[in-house]
Amino acid sequence: MAAAEHTPDGAGGSQPDVSVVIGSWNGRDLLSDCLRSIEEQTRRTHEVIVIDNDSDDGTAEMLRAEFPQVRLIANGDNRGFAAANNQGLALVRGRNVLLLNPDTVVLDGAIDRTLEWLEHHPDVGCVGCQVLASEVGVQRTCFSDPGPLNLFLVATGLHRITAGRVLGRPHYRGWDRGDERDVDVVSGMFMLLPRQVTDEVGPMDETFFIYSEEADWCRRVRDSGYRCVFAPVAQIRHRDGGGNSTRLMKPRMYVELQRSRLMYVRKHYGPAGSAAARATLLISEVARGAAFGLASLAARGSNARARARLAWAAARFHLTGWEPA
Repeated sequence: MAAAEHTPDGAGGSQPDVSVVIGSWNGRDLLSDCLRSIEEQTRRTHEVIVIDNDSDDGTAEMLRAEFPQVRLIANGDNRGFAAANNQGLALVRGRNVLLLNPDTVVLDGAIDRTLEWLEHHPDVGCVGCQVLASEVGVQRTCFSDPGPLNLFLVATGLHRITAGRVLGRPHYRGWDRGDERDVDVVSGMFMLLPRQVTDEVGPMDETFFIYSEEADWCRRVRDSGYRCVFAPVAQIRHRDGGGNSTRLMKPRMYVELQRSRLMYVRKHYGPAGSAAARATLLISEVARGAAFGLASLAARGSNARARARLAWAAARFHLTGWEPA
């Protein structure tokens, strides 16, 4: 279905320092808090573009009524994370581009601080900042390239054994996110890039509906000769905070996560890498389904039953291509 656009008065003025692009779906109240934090905490010139993926919770109406300065693209269907962000990228006017999740809150001038850091590092193509999972806890954002080896380490749980450079590499275990570091992938909830880099690298790959699109984009940034960096010069708060996400995740989204991982490996590691990744994921999900199924019989009130349901849905997908509704 066609998208409807709301363009604020004066949108064609001077070039802002940064264009903030936010893809949204059924998160009206979270998005409202996010937008208010941007306005309260950002002094640098900026524009905000929101792409709403056919929310049915009144998001578009809220934006038109409460944030008339925001440029709104209201899609008639859910086009996914990558496609929505690409719609925003096609409209940006700023010298820099920030992709920001709607369930975040900007703290203590985070956009301004990260912009200033980026402007002093011309060899950086993408930078992320610290993300608070709670009032005091820093979330484990950024990760290494999700190729077949790292996928194996995560699927088998070996990455949890040690924080060493080999086994702990997928999620950079042992790193407290307290210092600056080059990373393979900057987490998609806060990705700041110079406009020249987005123009050079091009838009996100829309074959990724959701998940792994930031890994693919960062890989292309690095392949173009730029660094991807985590710089703890500023903080945002993630409202989900990494809580009980497994218990709340629906089988459809879990299967989409599995699919995106396979798509990434096939794109960058070829058919052999994809076959190895599929075998790894299948064996892992069968083992998880059996283990959590047994645990659910003994642990009443736990989330083991939900975990088993997700694992069996993923295993069925890998075996037959079945997809939950």
